[in-house]
This record gives sequence, structure tokens and C-alpha cells, in this order.
Amino acid sequence: MSVPAPELPRFRLFDAPSPLAPLHRLSAALGGRTEIWVKREDLLPLAFGGNKLRNLEFLVGAALADGADTLVTSGRRWSNHCRLTAAAGARAGLAVELVLSGPPASVRGPGVVLMTAFGATVHQLPSLDRDAREAEVARVTRAVVERGGRPYVIEVGGSGVLGAHGQALAGLELFDQADAVGVAVDRIVVPSATGGTQAGLIVAAADRSPATRVAGVIVARPASELRPAIGSMVRSLNPDNAAGVDADRAIELDERQLGDGYGRPTAEAGAAADLLAGTEGILVDPIYTAKALASLVSGVRSGALDGQQVVFWHAGGLPGIFEPLD
Repeated sequence: MSVPAPELPRFRLFDAPSPLAPLHRLSAALGGRTEIWVKREDLLPLAFGGNKLRNLEFLVGAALADGADTLVTSGRRWSNHCRLTAAAGARAGLAVELVLSGPPASVRGPGVVLMTAFGATVHQLPSLDRDAREAEVARVTRAVVERGGRPYVIEVGGSGVLGAHGQALAGLELFDQADAVGVAVDRIVVPSATGGTQAGLIVAAADRSPATRVAGVIVARPASELRPAIGSMVRSLNPDNAAGVDADRAIELDERQLGDGYGRPTAEAGAAADLLAGTEGILVDPIYTAKALASLVSGVRSGALDGQQVVFWHAGGLPGIFEPLD
């Protein structure tokens, strides 16, 4: 497998693996039909944790190798990626400019509070329009250049092949941990927004455990956009085995939990989050990771996952619990 590419610059943001832990009480509450484990990316040690730190190790590494002094990226006001980019920039000594698509909240939410606490400059837009967001990213980038800076632009969500290298490493880490405790991972359930995490896990599974299914739960983009994006990243991450992992069967997407769209809670996600909190004392954010958990709970209750060992990928985003929803 071509991951990790040893020549890629990397700026280390954490040392120890995130924990892999059994969820005995959740499994029992769901009838004991499925053995559920959790990969605690929320416990990575920077800025309330989150899986986007995996991407940022390589993205910040590339920025430093390029001689950049400023990171420019974009997302929503609750963006796990934007919050962690601000923190990673502080750790690396880089300025950070964040473009947040709107509308803005009526009160200042925890996402923006944390981003500014880490020293980032926040540019809040009034609408969700993608073209407006991209235009503002271009304007901010030009402004950095005009004042003598060297910007490094990161795609929305930290997506793309470079960041997905970190997610492939996370997948290899998972299989090392699973081997150590004798868990044969039948399925990984992961929230999928820009697709980088799912692509990295697919590549890692193809290398270490070809029978493992990686089930992405759509929380933002429609499957018609997400599927080709994941396929492209998979092919780039592992060109030698692309045909084996880029088949339709390898890219599994569940659109049933999206509800009214990205950033909008659902009753199913709320109920799943309450069940996990009440059985295991673990929190998930209501608009992202909880939707993946709802998909897992639904699969167990339907009997589709009977007898399987399943890993729930806790991607982080915990400040979103306190985010105003207007």
C-alpha cells in the first residue's frame, strides 16, 4: 500500500493513538445482538479533539514546507475543521484566516469563541452560498499576499488526498488496536461530510482487513457528489489497488439520517445521542456524529448487524452540543 507516503511533510499534533474501547452497556441496551466498539477520535489532545487533526498533520506540514505563514480555510461556524485549524495554526506558529459561511447566529456560539481564542481571524458571511464562500476565500488570500504574507489555502473541511493520508493512518492504527484485543472488525460506521475520512478508512481496510465494510453516514453533501469524491481520493491514496477498493460495493453511503440537511438536528440523532450518554457516559454532537450513531442504532435494531463486531467512529465536534441552532 502507498499509505503513508514517507516523503510527505508532517507536523505532529499528537503522539498517542486515540482509544479503541468496547461499548458493553450500549450493546446490551440494544439487545446484545451486535458487539459495538468506539474509536475515540474526540479524545485526541488538541482543542476538544476530533478526527480533522489527522488531516491537519499533513496539511500544516505541507504549509510549513511551502514556507507559508498563514493558513486560509473555510466552513460553518460549528466546523470541527475550522476550530482545529485555528488550534493547529497556534501550535505551529502560523496565522489563521477562517471564512465561515452563514447565516451567523444571533448569539456568539462556542465554535467562533474557540476559533478566536486560538488567535484566528474570522470572516463571517451572511449566507450559505458556496460561490460567495469561495469568493471570500480568494479575497482573503489576496489580502494576505498584499500585506506581504504567504498563504496556504486548505479546502473546506480539510478534504482532499493530502489530508486523507492522515485518515488512512488512523485506519491502520485501528486495525493494529483491534488485532491486539482480538476484534475482527466487520464494519466501521463513520460520519461522512467531505469524504476524506471514509476514503482513508476504505484504503486502510483494503490493506489490512478486506472483509471490513466502511459505512459512511451522509451528514452534508448528497451521495451524487460524495461518491465520486471518495472514489477519486481512494484511487489517489492507493493507485496500485484502486480497482479493488473503488468498486461500488466499497463505497457504502447511508443518506437516511441527513434530515433537513447539514447542521440541522434530527429526532433520531437526538435519541441515539441520549442512549449513548445514558449507557456509556459518552457525548456526541447533535448535528454530525450523532447522525452516524443513529444509523448504527437503526442497523442494530433492524437485525442487519446481528453477530457483527462494529466500530463506531467518534469524529469529535463536541462544542457543537452548545452551538445555537438559529
